[in-house]
Amino acid sequence: MLMRRLLAPLVFPAALSACQTQPAALTDVDRNAIRAVITNFDKAVLAADWPAVVSVYTEDGILMPPNGPVVQGRAAMQKFFAGFPKITAFNESVVEINGYGDLVYPRGTYEMTMMPPGAKMPLTDRGKVLAVWRKQPDGSWRVARVMWNSDLGPTR
Repeated sequence: MLMRRLLAPLVFPAALSACQTQPAALTDVDRNAIRAVITNFDKAVLAADWPAVVSVYTEDGILMPPNGPVVQGRAAMQKFFAGFPKITAFNESVVEINGYGDLVYPRGTYEMTMMPPGAKMPLTDRGKVLAVWRKQPDGSWRVARVMWNSDLGPTR
């Protein structure tokens, strides 16, 4: 009886963990699907097709842009993106895509060139991106949260 009491705290958690199912590992099919969404996103940004841009986000998606407040929901995102100056070059590179089950967190870099109104020269920015994606009931992937920031130092 004493032995059972001593072993119970060790055996019971092990038995519980054996019964729990682990989330499915991320597959190459999932990674390729996410890369395809990113490629289409880049094309939509260049075309200033803001409805297509925000369609990659969940309805309750959140943007966390540098030097600005959180932007939540597709309508607010569309207004945010429409406020950008003319973007003449935009490219994202995926560094890694990790995750399990219906959540993944890609990490990447971006390079963007834009022409601000009244500027004599275009402005080029480079930086990094970290996002959280959720697999939807139909099997597609959408961005739930994204944060990015520039690699360029502050200007004086």
